[in-house]
Amino acid sequence: MAEYSCLIVEDSPMMRQLLVFALARVKNLRVTEADDGVDGLRKLAQSKYDVIITDINMPIMDGLKLVKRVRTDPVHKDTPIIIITTEGSQEDRQRALQLGANAYITKPIQAPQVIAKVKELLRIE
Repeated sequence: MAEYSCLIVEDSPMMRQLLVFALARVKNLRVTEADDGVDGLRKLAQSKYDVIITDINMPIMDGLKLVKRVRTDPVHKDTPIIIITTEGSQEDRQRALQLGANAYITKPIQAPQVIAKVKELLRIE
């Protein structure tokens, strides 16, 4: 049975908890939390992840800058990235997808939606 790893980059502790709780329902998925883009990059430098979930609006380094950096990193350039944000505008969505995000989920998030997206991107049942 393969084990997968997920990095959640989100500055709101409540939102991170919600995501961790939702993803606990995905079998064999190990979740690591990062409080912002900078912390996220630090964690990405330390190990390899199978999927990254990031918020857009964060202090220091936002999610879009993080996506850009991840896409230039040889280790993670093909890692699926899910963006979770309150920014529901078409413009933000397009920018995120152009930068290389694989999926875009608008808050308030629904756990089943996040679980389904993670499973789809990891190709697990």
